[in-house]
Amino acid sequence: MRYGIIGVGAIGGFYGSKLAYSGQDVHFLSHSDYQFVKERGMQVDSCDGSFHLDHVNVYQTPEDMPQCDVVIVGLKTTNNHLLSELLPPLLHERTVVVLIQNGIGVEADVQQMFPDVQLIAGLAFICSAKTEPGRVNHQCYGSINLGNYSCKDERLFSAILNDFTNAGIQAGSVPYEEARWKKAVWNMPFNGMTVALNTRTDLLLKQPATRQLIRDLMMEVIEAAHHLGVTGLDEAFADKMIQMTDEMTPYSPSMKLDFDFHRPMEIYYLYTRPIQIAREAGFSMPKLEMLEAELRFLAEKETCNQ
Repeated sequence: MRYGIIGVGAIGGFYGSKLAYSGQDVHFLSHSDYQFVKERGMQVDSCDGSFHLDHVNVYQTPEDMPQCDVVIVGLKTTNNHLLSELLPPLLHERTVVVLIQNGIGVEADVQQMFPDVQLIAGLAFICSAKTEPGRVNHQCYGSINLGNYSCKDERLFSAILNDFTNAGIQAGSVPYEEARWKKAVWNMPFNGMTVALNTRTDLLLKQPATRQLIRDLMMEVIEAAHHLGVTGLDEAFADKMIQMTDEMTPYSPSMKLDFDFHRPMEIYYLYTRPIQIAREAGFSMPKLEMLEAELRFLAEKETCNQ
């Protein structure tokens, strides 16, 4: 199959490069890195084995790209308004779009933009960063769960899973709603708290007070999911996420990196939208509402200082 990658950052750069290295036909849309990657290729420094792509199919504009069977979107959700221009040149009538993005409600909004496009949610559990052109630093983990949102072609869904697996990526199929809320159990506490307290994941867990607060925030997410009829989430899952983070390389999540590099933070889909959805289902998330307010204050302060 032919893959297109929109958003060649820590996520799109890693998974797209893994697929290309395994022999898949992969085409990358890159603006800021275009000339560098065209001349020097892509480097992935990985805990699972580093590699370099000498020749990369890279493009500056979507109009120059071929139509693709699968388009992987690794953009931050703050840039999703660009999809109306970036996606159409890559689509044919059976194209599947995999949204490897953070938050709740992403697929619903993209489906409104493209009613006839088949969508899959990609939920990546990975510590990865991109801080220089053409180079991804993969620190640990790297698995991905796929949740079928509107893909009618089950054989195509299975083929995508197989391609990820054959590329050396641990990939699994998870019910859509469960997949999104499971990812939120980690994302909502750690992304916002590392920004609000200007710290890393490991330091949050070393202090008893913030360790308990992280767990409390996780339980708010789990209870919200329960009110929405989502199964597969319980206290044991929260403890598993905390243990996984204890074992993780000291890490700054994507929102912390965005804040540090003065980029817009993904507050809407990571906080505002799930808090609203939970409230409509009869459940309030007071601690996460407070964290959202703190993040909005910091974002507005950053805007005023620019």
